[in-house]
Amino acid sequence: MLSRPLTVTYDAHDPVRLARFWAGLLHREVVEEATGGVHLPGTDTQLGLRFTPGATGKSGPNRMHLHLTSTDPDDQQRQVATALDLGGTTLDVGQRPEERHVVLADPEGNEFCVIGPGNSFLAGCGPLGEIACDGHRAVGLFWSAALGWPLVWDQDEETAVQSPHGGTKVAWGGPPVTPKRGRNRQRFDLVPAGDPRAAVDRLVALGATRVEVGADGVVVLADPDGNEFGVLAG
Repeated sequence: MLSRPLTVTYDAHDPVRLARFWAGLLHREVVEEATGGVHLPGTDTQLGLRFTPGATGKSGPNRMHLHLTSTDPDDQQRQVATALDLGGTTLDVGQRPEERHVVLADPEGNEFCVIGPGNSFLAGCGPLGEIACDGHRAVGLFWSAALGWPLVWDQDEETAVQSPHGGTKVAWGGPPVTPKRGRNRQRFDLVPAGDPRAAVDRLVALGATRVEVGADGVVVLADPDGNEFGVLAG
C-alpha cells in the first residue's frame, strides 16, 4: 500500500524548531523540504514525523499523541530531562503515580507521554512505541484495511494496528471520543505505492470522505470519525 513509511504530520507555527525538538528527543535526522516543511524520516518499523507551516490554533487536547518507550527508570527520567531541556513542559492531566508514565507537551503544546519500563503492550515496538488516538472501533477497522496492517488489539471498542514488520503501533481508545473542533493539528500522511488517484478511490470505497485538494496537490480525505489525512504523490 505505501511506498514510504506512514507519517504523522503536524501543523506548526515554527516547523524547524518543532522538528529539532523531536529530532533531539528521538535521535533522528532533520530533512528540510523545498515547500517549507521539515521531515524526520521513518523506517519500516518506526513512523515518520513531518512538520509543515500552519496557523491552526490549539483548542483542547489533540486527537492523537505519541507514546515514547523507555528501557528502565533511569532511561525514562533521561528522556523527560531531555524533553524539558529542548523546550518541552510537563502536564497534569489527572494521571496517577501508579500509571508509571510522564505526560509532557512539546514547544507548541502537543501532548505526548514517556511510558515507564515494563509495558507489555509496547514491548519490542521501538523508541516511538505508539500513536495513541481518540477514535471509535470503526476507525481502527478502516485503517487496518487502508494500510493492510493487521489488528493487534480489538477488545472493548479499543483497537490497534501494527505494520507486518512490527514497530510503532497505532491505537484508538474507543468512546467517548473528544469532540472535533475545526481542523486537526495532526494528521496521517501516506504516499501510496502506485497511482495516487486509484489509492484515493480505494480509500473512499473503504469509508473515507473527500475534503479537498490542496494547492500542493495533496488530496485531503477524512476517516470515519472525520479526522483529516493526506494522500501524497510519491
